Amino acid sequence: MIESSTAAGAIVPDIPVGAVPAAGRPAPEVTPPPEHPASGAQRIAQLMQLATEHEQAGRLAEAEAVLRGVIAEAGDHPPALHLMGIVAFRMDRFGEAVRLMERSLALAPTEPVYYRNICEVYRVLGRFDEALVAGRRAAALAPDDLHCHHNLGVLHYHRLELDAAIASGERAIALGADFAGGHFGIAEASLLRGDFARGWEEYEWRFKLANAPQLLPPTERPQWDGSPLGDGTLLLIADQGYGDVIQFARYIPWAAARCAKLAIACSGELHPVIEQQAGEGLLFDHWERAPEFRAYCPLSGLPRLAGTRLDTIPAEIPYVRADPAKSAVWAERLSGLVPRGYRRIGIVWAGRPTHHNDRNRSTTLATFAPLAEIPGIALVSLQKGAAQAQIGGYWGRAPLVNLGPELRDFGDTMAVLECLERVVAVDTSVVHLAGAMGKAASVMLPYAPDWRWLLDRTDSPWYPTLRLFRQGPDRSWEAVVGAIVKEISAPARPRRSRQRSPSQAALGALPGLDHL
Repeated sequence: MIESSTAAGAIVPDIPVGAVPAAGRPAPEVTPPPEHPASGAQRIAQLMQLATEHEQAGRLAEAEAVLRGVIAEAGDHPPALHLMGIVAFRMDRFGEAVRLMERSLALAPTEPVYYRNICEVYRVLGRFDEALVAGRRAAALAPDDLHCHHNLGVLHYHRLELDAAIASGERAIALGADFAGGHFGIAEASLLRGDFARGWEEYEWRFKLANAPQLLPPTERPQWDGSPLGDGTLLLIADQGYGDVIQFARYIPWAAARCAKLAIACSGELHPVIEQQAGEGLLFDHWERAPEFRAYCPLSGLPRLAGTRLDTIPAEIPYVRADPAKSAVWAERLSGLVPRGYRRIGIVWAGRPTHHNDRNRSTTLATFAPLAEIPGIALVSLQKGAAQAQIGGYWGRAPLVNLGPELRDFGDTMAVLECLERVVAVDTSVVHLAGAMGKAASVMLPYAPDWRWLLDRTDSPWYPTLRLFRQGPDRSWEAVVGAIVKEISAPARPRRSRQRSPSQAALGALPGLDHL
């Protein structure tokens, strides 16, 4: 829609077509020309346009109603069947979605966009081989369609074919140099395999993605380039998810050393974490409280400015600590909830449902059943959100204490973590918090993990106290949980004491002498 406006911003009304009357006289009546009824094809095209507008606006029920009318009138109409499949997929009716989209392909087997779309649907549903066939067919039919190559790149990432993922991303940006999706795909694949030099640079394209939220209100201030600001204020923005913020909070002191004043935009739940890094900096959670600033930077942009490489990740652990008073309160509470002598194991089985990879990274409480069979342990649920409801169906051997509803912010979560032996969890903010605190955690990772967990390793250079348990090519959680149960069930290994020399034995534990 085009709107004309005056310099003052007032809308200029449309001028109706017709005769212009003389001043003070009524306008002559103008009979509009007769409208010709739309042909059947024109009517179907108009309905498809309406359905598309509904779908793109998220009015899925309205789109479905229109499309059912089209199919009733036009029968096997490939565009209507295909769009109905997309609508069904977005409404989580996956079987119906695949059936409709496959039917549209059977009727229009040379339509590249149909292959392109079903490639992504197959990928999300875990049908990776079928996705690959469809993705390759789409790219062959439309080699100049950058979206076909981008979809293939995303698929290759989830198959851990990282060279192919990067190559697909490069083909996409060769067709459109400013295509953010292609750059971001290259970033994730590069970071996952530890190529931080290229990864951080390409990662900057994340804010140009089509669905990227606005980082901050419109400003003429520049994004910080890492150079000293003198007496100016640097605004840091805690962007992305909770886990990302906890991970990148370690860079706040590095940034603070390069400016006179620091301000940090951060949600209130994270203040107990961020305030430990901010020093005298200002924390705020509403933009109307933002101070004047000279430059801004997202927290997730600090590793690039700091020149972080795989062997230079700052890992001075712990860099966040629980409040001792809160820990004492929770310790007393848990002593009344957990049988005496039981080992306390924290659990989290699901992340935020809106996360782009949540279907692969999250699981169910039932997956943890083998953990509940270990003698002498108590499970302490730190789960938040709708997934807490699964506790109502728990009948495991181990006692289960549900603390999720009582955790108001990350200050509470830190205090509880201080009272636990370890955490077993999928890739959520809780494992980031445990790692930042230097606490033991067993992290359950999908076959194609988030880039920060790298590849083929059981440790994390970001969090030395975490142990990583990865799915195999079968993408099953069974083996992952089995390995964790085996580790937790194993007898604790006694610490090996170093035999002291005679001189050390004579000196004993003198002040200033390191001893084991």
